[in-house]
Amino acid sequence: MLWETFSVVRDLPRLHEIASVMIRYGWGDFVRVLGMGSLLERAGRVLRWNTVDTSEIDALDAPVRFRMALQDLGPTFIKLGQLLATRVDLMPPAWIIELEKLQSHVPPVPFEAVEADVIQQLGRPVEDMFASFEREPFAAASIAQVHRAVLHDGTRVVVKLRRPGLDRKIDADLRILQHMAKLLEHEFPDARRYQPLVMVGYFRRALRRELDLMVEAHHIERFRTQLADMEFLHIPQVYWEFCSPAMNVQEELAGVPATEIAAVRAAGFDTALLARRGADIMLRMILLNGYFHADPHPGNVIYLPENRIGLIDFGMVGHLTEFRRQQLVSMLDALVHNHEEDLMQVLLDWTGDVDVNESRLAHDVADLLATYDNLQLKDVRVGALLNDIASLIRDNGLVLPADLTLLFKALITLEGLGQQLDPEFRLSDQLSPFVAQVVADRFTPEALMERTRKSLREALGVVAGLPRDMARLMREVRRGRLRIDLDLKRLDSFGQQLDRASNRITMGIITASLVIGSSIVMTVPGWRFMGFIGFMLAFINSLWVILSIWRSGN
Repeated sequence: MLWETFSVVRDLPRLHEIASVMIRYGWGDFVRVLGMGSLLERAGRVLRWNTVDTSEIDALDAPVRFRMALQDLGPTFIKLGQLLATRVDLMPPAWIIELEKLQSHVPPVPFEAVEADVIQQLGRPVEDMFASFEREPFAAASIAQVHRAVLHDGTRVVVKLRRPGLDRKIDADLRILQHMAKLLEHEFPDARRYQPLVMVGYFRRALRRELDLMVEAHHIERFRTQLADMEFLHIPQVYWEFCSPAMNVQEELAGVPATEIAAVRAAGFDTALLARRGADIMLRMILLNGYFHADPHPGNVIYLPENRIGLIDFGMVGHLTEFRRQQLVSMLDALVHNHEEDLMQVLLDWTGDVDVNESRLAHDVADLLATYDNLQLKDVRVGALLNDIASLIRDNGLVLPADLTLLFKALITLEGLGQQLDPEFRLSDQLSPFVAQVVADRFTPEALMERTRKSLREALGVVAGLPRDMARLMREVRRGRLRIDLDLKRLDSFGQQLDRASNRITMGIITASLVIGSSIVMTVPGWRFMGFIGFMLAFINSLWVILSIWRSGN
């Protein structure tokens, strides 16, 4: 409790900044609900609830105001908004569309501000590493900025440098988000099904990986190895001798960005072929490798001569286990063959232990299947299908696992990019061969033997451990130590409140005892110094009790 109190006090300046921005964009009620306003005002940091002119902002839609607030709050909240844009299972379409507009583009910092970090990381000046180096970045985002350079052998490269001074602010933001998530879980029962603490934990790990530019370099190298046989794909080479957590150096890809569709057509590219090849690349990553580029938007795609495709920016990647890939195939098979029970089972497996109104879910699944009845897989619009499934999940209060939210978003983005290149493009046309291959791989002799061996190992392990488990169970029963754990969130919260109250009472009793004892000791010649120490300890204890009561608001 004492550590949490000091943590909150340490983050008060940032908390004040966050609350002020939220109030400015019309989210004052949210600040009140989370208790941020009362905490700051008790700390003497006055929030101007009614003196801010928000007349123009109030006229904007809620998703727009939310996106603008996240933009103003900086890197952590921009990345949080980009993550929420992938949560098609949680966010309504209007919010998704608005959050997709969040851009990390910010004014670059002068190279002199990052040069010292570069020298510290690599132990030598920039002039020793590169034949030439453009000190003015050609791209800048909230996490890093990118410079062009030339190696001593004439190779043109791009140098990605992490912006200085991010760690302290991001650490404070993550602590504040953690406190908010705890409050949501304890005080709002309906929020628990969305697992705020789990989401914050996932976000923390993803953001930490993005801050370490060595992680992106490892992603690039893994993709280069796995997709080396795709001759029409080009992934930049990494120059490891120049890489560090704050910097990575990659080959520069010279081509036409996918954002410039008119230039792509003018350059004579076969746009229909590019659309098919782009789909083949992503579906190979997802269904066969289980390791995919999770942000294939046009800004990360470059078209190269001979209708080749270059991919850049591997900071965000997705992972799919073989079991998850099999579930995807089962879902598609259930849709095509109108198997309601199979689709229900896949959805329930995805949502885990969340309480579900199964009769309502079954009704919605039946409606969904009726929409796609008698369709071949090649006739299905994958983006529309995934949006329909996301809407069904959202309407039933279900939650998708994080790996699937990235997958849904990547596939929807991929189909949109393909249709920009070729209005007749259907992702399902490219999907059919991969699904057929995955299904065929399920029933090869090797796959069947491997599944049989795995099942036998698991069954033998259960049987072999049964006597030991029964003996342990009976021993605990005889000793009267058999215990059944019940996970009741409200009782946990009540127990924590009792713990806090008993801690305060105990500290109050100790403080009173120290005051009385020290007063007696002060009357004894030669022991007055010990009495003074007792008074100091009593003073510190009383401060702790006051801070804990002040922070709780009760």
